[in-house]
Amino acid sequence: MENNQNAVVRKRLGRWVSVVIVTTAAVLGLFVLFHTNYYPRTDDAEIFANFIGIAPQVEGPLVRLTVKDNQFVKKGELLYEIDDRPYEYALENALSEQKALEGQISDEQRKIAALVSGVSVAQANIHSMAANVTTAERGVSRARAQWSYANNNLHRLEPLLTKQFVSVDEVDKARSSETAQAEALRQAESQLQLAQAELNSALAQHEQARHAVTTLEPLINQRGAKEAAVKKARYDLDRCRVYAPFDARVTNLTISEGAYAHVGQQMFMLIDARTWWAVGNFREGELKRITPGMKADVYVMSRPNVRFVGVVESIGFGVTPDPDVIGKLEPSLPDVQRTLNWVHLASRFPVRVRVENPTPDLFRVGQSAVVTIRGE
Repeated sequence: MENNQNAVVRKRLGRWVSVVIVTTAAVLGLFVLFHTNYYPRTDDAEIFANFIGIAPQVEGPLVRLTVKDNQFVKKGELLYEIDDRPYEYALENALSEQKALEGQISDEQRKIAALVSGVSVAQANIHSMAANVTTAERGVSRARAQWSYANNNLHRLEPLLTKQFVSVDEVDKARSSETAQAEALRQAESQLQLAQAELNSALAQHEQARHAVTTLEPLINQRGAKEAAVKKARYDLDRCRVYAPFDARVTNLTISEGAYAHVGQQMFMLIDARTWWAVGNFREGELKRITPGMKADVYVMSRPNVRFVGVVESIGFGVTPDPDVIGKLEPSLPDVQRTLNWVHLASRFPVRVRVENPTPDLFRVGQSAVVTIRGE
């Protein structure tokens, strides 16, 4: 009888234990489902940072290399130095040519100052010579009128002499007057020709002086080219010493002192140590639970027990399409694959999480990471 009671108790206890186990499993399953939906997590993540390639902008022998591979450098620290003597000579030559041009401009300005005075004098002479020409023209007109009168008077008296209406003395006087007026006319015409020649000479001098004043413009136009040459030479000289643009980690150093640096040929990389991200690939069904600004937890595989705080910066809006699903995208018609996949895998989109408290010595580009979004 007692054995039957014990069996019944054990049977009831087993049922209760089974119920508790099933209930606990169900509760844990619901909790995990809730946590997964509202706190998306992925271990398909990597640490990422911006990086730039360091390449010379001028060429020459590398006389100084102050960094080593994987070294941490502060902003403003010297990275390397190229032999700057050729660029110093180029700068000195550009400055010399610029100074020589300014000397030519100064000399021309002094000459032009004198020429401007000459232009003023030539203008005054032109006015004076023009007045002389006008006076000479009036003198010629007056002398021609007087000679014409004397000539007409002589031709009028000569016929009257044969008829003895006038005396020989009167005819002689008329002839002398006509000769005198003719000579006066010739002198007036000579003075007019002389005045016109002087006027033409004054005009030529004025034009020559005015043309000489404009010769400064070509020299002034060269100032821009000389100034640009000086700036270019100084820029090249400054590029012989290269400094770290930000706090960074040197990596992939492939050159040493004594090598010849070529323009545009990369020597090493700089990883920007100021900002680090964890880029996690989340399934497309989880993206509805993720929005920019959410907090996140980041773990790196080298220190999985250390939690880093992050914030979601952006969510990817595109990945390379799967050619097995949509085919190949070509300029002509789409090439759709005739396959039947029974299992459809969800696409994953990158979510960029900025780490707010990174450890410079711990974070590396491409390092594996785990990202958990905290949710609302």
